[in-house]
Amino acid sequence: MELHKLSMAVAFVASSALVLSACTPGEDTNNGDTDADPGTAEGQQLTVEPDNGGKADLGEDFETQEDEISVSLGPQPFNSYNGQRPSNYNAYNSTIVDRLFEGFSYVGTDLEIYQNEEFGSYEVINEDPFTVEYTINDKVEWSDGTPVTAADYVLDWGHQRYLGEGQFDGLSPNYGTYVPEGPQADSWDSKTFTIEYPDGAYADWELMVSAAHPSHVVAEETGISQEELVNAILDGDEGLIEDIAETWNTIWDTDPGTLPDEELIPSSGPYILSDWQDGEYVTLKANENYWGTPPGVSTLVFQFVDNAAHVQALQNGDLSAIVPTETVDTRSELESLVEQGEHAMHIGDKATWEHLDIQYDEGSPFHDKPELAEAFALCVPRDQILENLIHPVNPDAELQNAREVLNFQPNYDEIVAESYDGRYDTADVEAAAEILEEHDAVGTEVLIGHNAQERRHDTVELIQASCNEAGFEIVDGGDVDIDIAAGEWDVALFAWSGSGQIASGLNIYGWDRENDEPRPQNFNNYNNDVVSDAFETIATSNDEDEIQEQIITLEQELWEDLHGIPLYVHPGITAWDSSIANVRPTPAQSQLVWNAEQWQRVSE
Repeated sequence: MELHKLSMAVAFVASSALVLSACTPGEDTNNGDTDADPGTAEGQQLTVEPDNGGKADLGEDFETQEDEISVSLGPQPFNSYNGQRPSNYNAYNSTIVDRLFEGFSYVGTDLEIYQNEEFGSYEVINEDPFTVEYTINDKVEWSDGTPVTAADYVLDWGHQRYLGEGQFDGLSPNYGTYVPEGPQADSWDSKTFTIEYPDGAYADWELMVSAAHPSHVVAEETGISQEELVNAILDGDEGLIEDIAETWNTIWDTDPGTLPDEELIPSSGPYILSDWQDGEYVTLKANENYWGTPPGVSTLVFQFVDNAAHVQALQNGDLSAIVPTETVDTRSELESLVEQGEHAMHIGDKATWEHLDIQYDEGSPFHDKPELAEAFALCVPRDQILENLIHPVNPDAELQNAREVLNFQPNYDEIVAESYDGRYDTADVEAAAEILEEHDAVGTEVLIGHNAQERRHDTVELIQASCNEAGFEIVDGGDVDIDIAAGEWDVALFAWSGSGQIASGLNIYGWDRENDEPRPQNFNNYNNDVVSDAFETIATSNDEDEIQEQIITLEQELWEDLHGIPLYVHPGITAWDSSIANVRPTPAQSQLVWNAEQWQRVSE
């Protein structure tokens, strides 16, 4: 499971690992050149050479081909057009719905933030108070012909301002917290609006505002006008906000395999939702009313194919591009396929890291006896997991010993040296057994929840072999219907994926002290004032030294409390039919399809 951390940005199930400064993960498909652009690969074709890690300018003559391209990121299903509810917010759902919504910015192959100039622009117009002006281009509209306006961005702010019971079932309060007055415009149908940060710039302000949902649809389904919707949200009209939130929470969620009515799901992006077969595929069709550069092909299909079948499906032509689970067998099979000259493959670090989160809430074996978390951490064979499951794919991989900086980043070693002493690098079964015996806890059952992916089953098997010897009874929950976001586990095995955010961890490890409740992605109800304070300082700081100092502080606390156990950075493998041009892998949470609207089949 890979979950995104929020920027506004996504968990692999679950925007996002944090990247203090944009840097290029090392990769080995460029003859050992670890400084190479992570978007390049041997056998890759491009219709236009990009100038940087952003999207290439394809030119005015680029047209949509009557063609179909099929891609699979794995067997994880599509959930909903509304990917901003916690139950729907995961990397796999986002890769689909992101094709439906354009916004002001995106993250490129180099983890840098780029303005989407076709959509609009933004600029800082005042430093004190920090104020940003956004302008949507005149031609930008929804696929039903309704203009994209400030009203859509008021709704976007509202679902992050009014969260909780009877209000929006949204993801993060950050936007609503740091921009308390919301977007300001001359009128609800204006193409220009401003947002003001009264306490100083939010660290991830460039990612705070990007795409938005159609406010005209929500207004109509609520039985009000767009103007009434805007006024209610900005004025804090509790009764009407409750009605608007109920609409936003429900109109786009349907039975699996059933799309909402067409008029409820307009697109501001290059594709529209066309078909959904639960557990099989989602079909996107080119948006005939798209205002920007036309998409490369008329049909884009996301197939939910088991990872073990990816390579064969690619070889057979049933899939055009794949993001398989990174195993030594997969790598070997793809290398043989690439040698035949009709496919391209890319291997490199991803901004995604695997970890074990420990549940301390009532019902968990760690609730009354937190000392057992120490025993569990001691018996987890982190070094063996790395050696057996990751080194065959990436021999240079190292243990990931932090949460807010990845081990390919230049400041990683310094942060880890100050925050972690290596005590859990290698399993100590005897020490774990002593703790269990001391607390009369031999035989304690621990349910490890995950999404039934092969490598995670293998990870749990290695943990079982070690921790069962210590006296635990480890249960593999991968074949059980477990909701990771609901905390239905004793230990959760999943990954956070990211795209250059700095302060997104506040939503995962922070506590909402105003409402005395965990923040939306704080799945194990973790509450530590030092950690919350550190993240809140980071969120409004532009001082790199101060940010690093606060990261060291929070990493120390997270290790001391054993919030969870980091494991490794994901090695990334992607492969595709080399006749398809403009495929450019990225380490970011947007994955291989971040620029899928630019893909187009060309002759070799």
